Amino acid sequence: MDDIPPYPPIDPTTFDLIVIGTGLPESIIAAAASTASKSVLHLDPNPFYGSHFSSLPLADLPSFLSSHSTSPSPPRSPSSDDPNEFSLLEFATRPLYSFIDISTFSPNLLDQHSRKFNLDVAGPRVLFCADKSIELLLRTGTNQYMEFKSVDATFVGDNKGNLWSVPDSRAAIFKDKSLGLVEKNKLMRFFKLVHGHLAGEQDVKISEEDLQSPFVDFLNKMGLPPKIKSFILYAIAMADYDQEDTGVCRDLLKTKDGIDQLALYNASIGRFQNASGAFLYPIYGQGELSQAFCRRAAVKGCLYVLRMPVTALLVDKDTGCYKGVRLASGQDIFSQKLILDPTFKVTLPLGSSPPLPLKEKLPFFSLKDDKGKIARGICITKTSLKPDISNFLVVYPPRSLFPEQVTSIRLLQIASNLAVCLPGMFVLYISALCNDDDQGKKLIHAVMNTLLTVPLDSESNAAVQSETAEIGSAVQDETSESSSGGPSDSGEEKPTLLWSALYSQELTLGQVDFICSTPMPDGKLNYNDLIDTTFKIFQEIYPEEEFFPETSLENPEVDGDASPET
Repeated sequence: MDDIPPYPPIDPTTFDLIVIGTGLPESIIAAAASTASKSVLHLDPNPFYGSHFSSLPLADLPSFLSSHSTSPSPPRSPSSDDPNEFSLLEFATRPLYSFIDISTFSPNLLDQHSRKFNLDVAGPRVLFCADKSIELLLRTGTNQYMEFKSVDATFVGDNKGNLWSVPDSRAAIFKDKSLGLVEKNKLMRFFKLVHGHLAGEQDVKISEEDLQSPFVDFLNKMGLPPKIKSFILYAIAMADYDQEDTGVCRDLLKTKDGIDQLALYNASIGRFQNASGAFLYPIYGQGELSQAFCRRAAVKGCLYVLRMPVTALLVDKDTGCYKGVRLASGQDIFSQKLILDPTFKVTLPLGSSPPLPLKEKLPFFSLKDDKGKIARGICITKTSLKPDISNFLVVYPPRSLFPEQVTSIRLLQIASNLAVCLPGMFVLYISALCNDDDQGKKLIHAVMNTLLTVPLDSESNAAVQSETAEIGSAVQDETSESSSGGPSDSGEEKPTLLWSALYSQELTLGQVDFICSTPMPDGKLNYNDLIDTTFKIFQEIYPEEEFFPETSLENPEVDGDASPET
């Protein structure tokens, strides 16, 4: 790295904890450790915060993905001619992205305004108003560094381009024009049973046998028709795989877990005064979450150095124990504990093995650490998919687009009122779990072809010129049925694609010891599982410390009833 800026030496040189990477798990751990009065050095080779959880300008996203898509060169032999009696085990970056496909159909327009886009690397993501991420933001006071807006609605899509409103509340059920009276009555009875069970009413309590049974079997037992079952399983309970086909379902949802998801969804609706739906989205993008926790950590004394790669692990020659890291500047920094971004792995020359004390503890990352892949797509358009709504979620249940589709596909449309794009434009985030790049490509393209007009190279200029001629004008009025229940009018002209990025991301597990590795973004819509993993890592490295004690709030006026939204 010849372009490393001439940093002055870091002082002090010894810390309780060194954290490499400013992704969301690393940033939460740095803030929690700093709150527990640990001395923390937080490093990142990037010039920005967030790593794989960041929100990047349009021009920077392709280079970030490409830089993490190549395999590292073979490591050199470990250096032993160190005056401090340390051996050096080199760090390498792990290829975490593949099948990177960037398409631009309006280069002049987008190049001129690249910095006005904030594109999430790990989209689509939302925060449920009552989920663990919101609770953590409120409990730690980190919400004072962020602003949110409500995601207006949730829809279920089909292969004809229709977007059906999800009846997720009593009022929505009554307003829904797509449901018949019998369907509405069955859905109301089901929600009443769930509410009674959650309230502890003995006469409507769901049996333990039912709670341990597959959720889809319980819904069948309740006599719910296929359409409503699909809404509940995939748009409210957010199941990832086809629950009807046990041969392809890798994660069969139990009734207990399904009820818990419904409870989370229900508790999220209307929790905050100026957020009517169940979901929130951060202004300026999901990368603001990592930055907010970094600010929280800095307030508590954490030292930050960006643009500083770490080149090697310092290992005691005699004992083989971890001692610290060597920076690209040449300085050695020491610590008791180390947290690694999933980008990094410790490499060894062929035929060599790690020192015995580290043999079972270093993140050497073999393929067994992988949990699969997730295909992601980002699309920019000038026209909303639903002309009367700016920010909303669309779920495509398994087999809703083509027979071989065995996973849910999720799409999130975000507008310029969330400061992620130019006025009058919209950003679409699409994701789906997949086994390989080809399967992921097929899933993302199925959504794009259903909802968007994708220009051919020969016609892109003419199509895009008409699409961008009035870039600052207001979105056209809707002429079809409203979002209160009916589908989109299939006669509406599809939005034309201006720019897209398609890529596959590896799903990796974290590893816990005095040297820890954090996980990559998962395939979920929210951060609950990731926060659970982060909490476990913190507990393992500091078992005697409380994870963000409530007494640590700087602002006593911020409490659990406060809204994270401005």
